Amino acid sequence: MKIGVIPAAGGTQRLPRIIGITKAKELLYTGDFIDAQEAYRLNLVNKVVPVDKLMEAAKELARKLMNNPPLSVKFAKRAVNAGMQLDLASALEYEAFCAAIVVSSEDRVEGFKAFVEKRKPVYKGR
Repeated sequence: MKIGVIPAAGGTQRLPRIIGITKAKELLYTGDFIDAQEAYRLNLVNKVVPVDKLMEAAKELARKLMNNPPLSVKFAKRAVNAGMQLDLASALEYEAFCAAIVVSSEDRVEGFKAFVEKRKPVYKGR
């Protein structure tokens, strides 16, 4: 804003959906910067960590994600991203479509089998 542009590439559309229209307008119109704690309070970031712990925290999150079945992560991501662009009824229908794909996967079978056998699952992304 302060240099004569607007935050394109979806900035004017995504920000109000995340933090609400009133606060988004304030930030968009003023061009004010916010600190990490305010970004956390507004749900723009999930966690605030000291700079020297940033890579450690990022790697821990990556490890958590990597331990989950890739198809489940992929289709959960698709369901959320596509669903946010749809009305609720259509989003629920798309979610059911994604769930049907995942429930018939080899990874789902492996996940259930590993749970019953009390072992760590080995996912293949199929």
